[in-house]
Amino acid sequence: MAAFLEIPPARLQADVLQALLEEFASRDGTDYGEHETSLQKKVDSLQRQLTQGDIKLLYDAASEQWDLVSQDEALALLQEESREQDQ
Repeated sequence: MAAFLEIPPARLQADVLQALLEEFASRDGTDYGEHETSLQKKVDSLQRQLTQGDIKLLYDAASEQWDLVSQDEALALLQEESREQDQ
């Protein structure tokens, strides 16, 4: 079984996706630049990036945690997982 699974945002209920985006946007160390940005603006930005495919929602079955990662990082993690399964 794959350790990393890409979760299409459309498969989540709207309130669940909203809660995930809010949790991610409010994590310690999340840096949005010099100026403070409201939580809703951060969430809107994340939603836009998800919709455009710039970031992906990945679930790590091994640790039972999720994360938002760049499209390139998601591709690398999923390809690495695929190579490990082929061995």
